[in-house]
Amino acid sequence: MIRRTLLKLGMLSGAVAASGLAAPAIAQGKRTLKMVTTWPKNFPGLGTGAQRLADSIGEMTDGQIDVTLYAAGELVPAFESYDAVSSGTADMYHGADYYWQGKHKGFNFFTSVPFGMTADEISAWIQWGGGQELWNELAGRFNVRSYMGGNTGVQMGGWFRKEINSLDDMQGLKIRMPGLGGEVLRRIGAAAVAMPGGEIFPAMQSGAIDASEWVGPWNDLAFGFYKVAKYYYYPGFHEPGSVLSCGMNLDVFNSLSKAHQAVFQAACHQETNRMLAEFNRNNGDALATLINEHGVELRRVPNEVLTTIGEISGQVVHEVSQEDDLGKEIYESFITNRRNSIGWSRLSEESYFSARRLPFPYEQ
Repeated sequence: MIRRTLLKLGMLSGAVAASGLAAPAIAQGKRTLKMVTTWPKNFPGLGTGAQRLADSIGEMTDGQIDVTLYAAGELVPAFESYDAVSSGTADMYHGADYYWQGKHKGFNFFTSVPFGMTADEISAWIQWGGGQELWNELAGRFNVRSYMGGNTGVQMGGWFRKEINSLDDMQGLKIRMPGLGGEVLRRIGAAAVAMPGGEIFPAMQSGAIDASEWVGPWNDLAFGFYKVAKYYYYPGFHEPGSVLSCGMNLDVFNSLSKAHQAVFQAACHQETNRMLAEFNRNNGDALATLINEHGVELRRVPNEVLTTIGEISGQVVHEVSQEDDLGKEIYESFITNRRNSIGWSRLSEESYFSARRLPFPYEQ
């Protein structure tokens, strides 16, 4: 009896000793990951959202994973972020996947394509319509795992120095617009260029470009585009619901525990919801400031221009299906979900928005 008691005490003592060693082992196993971004440092919404995501991962892992954020140009140039993560120079990126269309045009679908889907619709496709699985396959070719890490909602059409009343007014204009939207503009006679956000204002100021899209009122006010252009156009045909992505080097992702992989995904999804809400909250106030305090003139893109752009957009988007089998699969999945979304959106959001505009008193 005494011997059994001593054995039990010995086992208990061993367990206590083991638990005492476990805490330092975990502390020693703390990981610091480098996140590179395509955004200027602390830029409202985009840069701050990336930082918020990095901080969330640290909080949700109780400090076991510490993510250090590097803004565009601090570790690598903005448009080299993906290559840095693919090669292992950096561990994570936060950006817009259409910046990587030179690697595969299918990346456009995981940010936004011209006359594509709204934020809610593209989220439905990625999470429930097979989009994430296709994204995993595409990003996996480059040793990356990416998830939605933000959304800006419907974007504006952009800033122009002169009015756009017809397609003729678009001829020869040098416009900053990345992704497939840029290709659409080229086909109607404009000269579309891609450049990081931090380079847009000086390019507009110097006359290197004549017009530019960026995001929407909140971000556009922060960049001060009203100082270099007078006309602010809507709607943003090119980005009706722009997904921002957070990706991780696939080897790093696979080295994480299942729990930490789940944390990474959860933090990304949380930031997607937070950022969309933040943009929706701030855009209205920023638009009022642009119009009332800075004299910006709001203009709608004429239907003639939109109709032609819409037709060409369909052609440009379809061409992705001809790149390879995966491009075809991504395109067909996206189009199927877009078609289904349009049917429901017409009965839900569109009909409600129309009803809300009826002339009845509401605010008391």
